Amino acid sequence: MEKTVFPNYKTKCGWNALLPEHKEKPQLSKDINSDVVIIGGGYTGLAAAKRWFEIAPDDTITMIDASTNSEGSSGRNSGFLIEISLSDDIKSASLKKLTECNQLISSTINKIKTAISNAALDSQMVRTGVYRVAAGEAGLKSLQKYQEFLKASNLEFKILNTEELNKRIGTKYYRKGLYNPHCYLVQPAALIRNLTDQLPSSIQYYENTPALECLKSKSHWIIKTPKAVIKTKKVIVANNAFCGKLGIGKHRVATIYTYAALTEILNDQALSSLGADNNWGLLPTHRLGSTLRRTIDGRLMIRSLYHYEKEENTDLITRQLRSHLKSRYPNLPEMDFHSVWGGATGLTLNGGPLWGEIDKNLFISAGCNGGGVIKGTLFGELLADAANNLPTPNIHQLFGQANWMPLDPLRKIGFELVSMIERNRGKAEI
Repeated sequence: MEKTVFPNYKTKCGWNALLPEHKEKPQLSKDINSDVVIIGGGYTGLAAAKRWFEIAPDDTITMIDASTNSEGSSGRNSGFLIEISLSDDIKSASLKKLTECNQLISSTINKIKTAISNAALDSQMVRTGVYRVAAGEAGLKSLQKYQEFLKASNLEFKILNTEELNKRIGTKYYRKGLYNPHCYLVQPAALIRNLTDQLPSSIQYYENTPALECLKSKSHWIIKTPKAVIKTKKVIVANNAFCGKLGIGKHRVATIYTYAALTEILNDQALSSLGADNNWGLLPTHRLGSTLRRTIDGRLMIRSLYHYEKEENTDLITRQLRSHLKSRYPNLPEMDFHSVWGGATGLTLNGGPLWGEIDKNLFISAGCNGGGVIKGTLFGELLADAANNLPTPNIHQLFGQANWMPLDPLRKIGFELVSMIERNRGKAEI
């Protein structure tokens, strides 16, 4: 019986479907030796590989991607690049720490912009700002905390009522919103393709090559793939939500599936009803709420719904996403979605990452908690530094450290119980 490979998505990535056909790189088909193996071809893995080459250009660097480039989890996100870290604690010590975090985040965004400045595809990276919105009491309470944080941090924001939100983004669904300019929107599948294209040619990059096992010997590590084995000195685990499938970080990172849909390109009449902003992103204040964005080419995207460890039936998800979109935009004409897809994120109990050396010469960055474009890029680069004994900022002090979690069935019971409570509390936001 063949071992199940992760990610194992039921649907194609909607963002990827909008791009020209991807020319796949080969699968690893023969045994090799390598100085370092990077498991995962997303933002974390790409950043680690690029940085490793800068540090040690004569090392053999091997990247393996379980799927095809931009079809994995990194291409399936909503495309938000938030420029600021958030905290419920607005004490001066916390704000000082957040200032350091934000400096690292800003530097990372600038590196991404530089890397794609002459890219083959348009990554559609635009600084649009972001709306944080609330429809019910639970959302309003969260929004108040967010407002207090922005104010204490001396960050720019604008308070918007229902009518003001309607003028900007064409919906009367929300009772209150805050707009701040600290966010970029990007086409995530295009971005991941472009960043991959920037890799030095000497880096060995294999698609459709999942890591099935990661085994330790006395002097090296063995990575088993479907058709070959890699013997390596050091390993970087950069597959985020799926690290536990290798038996790594099982007590720290859970796999949570969420879902998105893109409409067809809207006609002029429909677009005119969506408010004055022609490229915007909206985030709920409630953790289980629906995310929305309008795209440059005139579509609406909605992301919502969460499931533990298992991807839900696509037809059911489609009906639910259509209902959530209709409640926010009741006047939009009936239409089929252009695409509906699922994606997985690595979730930790306290929001801190699992990062660093967890066994001799075994390094990991996982648990980005939905912020993988920036955090993945930053943490991947710094992980390469750490693996080469270079100084790094104190990641755990700045961003936290993933807490221990029980394994199933207790973890699943806990997730379902918390989800049920939160869905009830924040049902207006969902």
